[in-house]
Amino acid sequence: MVVRRRKKSRKLQGRTRSMGWGRIGQHRKSGSRGGFGAVGFHKHKWIWVLKYAPNWYGKHGFTRPPEVVSRVNAINVGELDELAKHLLSRNLVYKEDDKIVIDVASMGFNKVLGRGRVTLPLKIITKSITENARRKIEEAGGEVVLLGEIKEE
Repeated sequence: MVVRRRKKSRKLQGRTRSMGWGRIGQHRKSGSRGGFGAVGFHKHKWIWVLKYAPNWYGKHGFTRPPEVVSRVNAINVGELDELAKHLLSRNLVYKEDDKIVIDVASMGFNKVLGRGRVTLPLKIITKSITENARRKIEEAGGEVVLLGEIKEE
């Protein structure tokens, strides 16, 4: 609630019926404030717009098309480590050379982050990965395959 800075009686001049504003409806309704809402911002309230809302009119910036904007859909290595045995039992991933191969890209994720512990040897197929996640996977005896990367043989 707004704190009243001055006494109310300052507005009530003379304690008469009209309080100094005349007899017929003066100082009432929206006419005294110049209209409802944003009325008059290009007319009689233009100075207010310049002073308090200089960016009210015009376009600002632009919106990129959704097909251009790439969203990061990430998963942590700790979550992959926890899910590995469950996914293996449901035949959603497979084993190759004692490593559990998880194709993260086919699961709908496009980045692997490094939070959590890796206890199993995992082979992760992904579009991108952080250095911390790569280090943890390789320390646990796993490997990382990046999609779109040319493999040298």
